[in-house]
This record gives sequence, structure tokens and C-alpha cells, in this order.
Amino acid sequence: MSDNLEETIRIYTGSDIMAQALVERLENVGITPILRDDEQSGVMFGSGSKFDDQVRIFVRKDELSLAQPIADTFIEETKE
Repeated sequence: MSDNLEETIRIYTGSDIMAQALVERLENVGITPILRDDEQSGVMFGSGSKFDDQVRIFVRKDELSLAQPIADTFIEETKE
């Protein structure tokens, strides 16, 4: 693994609604997560096809130690 602190790591995959709830928790502690929504990307770039209806949340490598426990608690609380 590289020492690049800008490298991102996926911490969650789930529905858009659940992802937004986790994003709010992360933002409350000063983490700005990166969301990847292939369905929305497909619509924006004209393919229009429905992918897997999942949103992925990534955080920077240097924020992982703070973000992972938040994601783990969220997953446990929501049984996602």
C-alpha cells in the first residue's frame, strides 16, 4: 500500500438513503467522505442504465482510523 495520504479507502456500500445518513455522521466529526454512485453517473453520462443501486463511501487513508469506528457503529445500529 502506498504512503499517499490522498489515497482513498471504501468504508461502506449501501443504499443512497443509508449512505447519506452515514455521510452526516462523518461530516459531524470533520470528515468529508467521497461518494460514488454509479447509477447517478450513468444517468449523467447518458447510459441511463440502472447499475446495482448502491452508493459507495470512501474516506482518505489518513482519516480511516476515525471514520472506520463510526462506520462500524452505523452498520451495527442499522443492521446494514
